[in-house]
Amino acid sequence: MLGFCSASFSQTKGDLELSGSVGLNYATVTTPQYYSYSPAYKLGFNLAASADYYFAERWSIKAKLIYDQKGWTNGEYVTTNGIEYTDFTLNYLTVPILANWHFGRKRNWYLNFGPYVGFLMSARTTYSGTDAKSSFNTTDAGLELGIGVKIPINDKIRIFIEDDAQAGIANIVKQSTDGSSIQNSRGSLSVGVNVSLNKNSSE
Repeated sequence: MLGFCSASFSQTKGDLELSGSVGLNYATVTTPQYYSYSPAYKLGFNLAASADYYFAERWSIKAKLIYDQKGWTNGEYVTTNGIEYTDFTLNYLTVPILANWHFGRKRNWYLNFGPYVGFLMSARTTYSGTDAKSSFNTTDAGLELGIGVKIPINDKIRIFIEDDAQAGIANIVKQSTDGSSIQNSRGSLSVGVNVSLNKNSSE
């Protein structure tokens, strides 16, 4: 892997890169400290496509479109029998807009950060497979931070590995059991393929 990373790419202003990836999500929610229960992490996955536009040699703007599985385990759900404890699966279409800093001697490493907005597609619980979408707000918003490395294959194609995290700032529930706010929290480890559309790319 370190040997592959010895190659470099001469990305310049106006260059464009397209990417596709798949990742493993580990998601939960942040809740008030006085809650009687503690939400636990839930595993899921994500599928992402992105476009990265360079406005300088080391800086670019990246836009992503992500099918993003979030949720948590050990959550409270109000039923006719009272409060039940269940797992929640929330599926979002997430759109982050990120500033992307490319660093290292060969500029194969990158750090990106910026806001995201998520649109709820579905929400279900393990309690009788209940459709819980009506209990949640249709949009989510927050901040994303990620770091990754690109491994050159040839002068156009690179494989990349990326670790990122999302911290929600919007309340995702319409009404919690005590009226408090709940936010999404999600980390992800992804692998993907990056294709440079720069005709002058070279090692």
